[in-house]
Amino acid sequence: MTRPAAPTPRPRRKTAALTLAVAGAVLLASTATATATAAPAAPGRAAAGSGPAAQCRGLGVDPAARVRYRSDIVIDAPLSTVWKLQTDVERWPSWQPPVLTSERLDPGRLRTGSRFRWTTPAPGTTLDITSTVRALEPRSCVLWTGPATGDGLRIDEGVHLWTFTEVDGHVHVHTEETWAGAQIESDAPTATAALGASLEAWLHALKTTAETRPTAPSGHSAI
Repeated sequence: MTRPAAPTPRPRRKTAALTLAVAGAVLLASTATATATAAPAAPGRAAAGSGPAAQCRGLGVDPAARVRYRSDIVIDAPLSTVWKLQTDVERWPSWQPPVLTSERLDPGRLRTGSRFRWTTPAPGTTLDITSTVRALEPRSCVLWTGPATGDGLRIDEGVHLWTFTEVDGHVHVHTEETWAGAQIESDAPTATAALGASLEAWLHALKTTAETRPTAPSGHSAI
């Protein structure tokens, strides 16, 4: 019987690249948050709480993922405005500094099955993300999934959920996301910190933009 070969050590270069890239993502997202004028969001949570899991049409984030984060914010703007900003993905770069480009890969309003491709910077590379909408309920929730790839960095599967609820004339926005993949899980705490900073920046940008956008005239939909 042939003796099994010794396991090949994991290259340190990839781990170092991962740490550098996600640390840079934290810096980019934190800078975007610092420039926002919105009030602070509710403290984010790296792990799920004891309450029921959030879902969109029966679908939620990956329950087995080691990298996960969730957070909430209250926006003083019409639900139609908040929903329009979030689902008009091609216009993300106009109000989210960390989104460099974004394009739809199919026509029409965002719906279940829609696909879009967007990019965001990381040190020494640009992450290229292709997302597919897995569930959508108009003005209520949306969930998309997809991989992210860049030079020396890969997230095999990201799952991102958003829910929108009108409460006393405001909009309560809840978001949570999970990342999966051998490389990203090799340093889960650093990856989680990067994910958290990114989501907090996104929430603050959404709040600031929605609250400063003119309200559509009565009788005209903002969608």
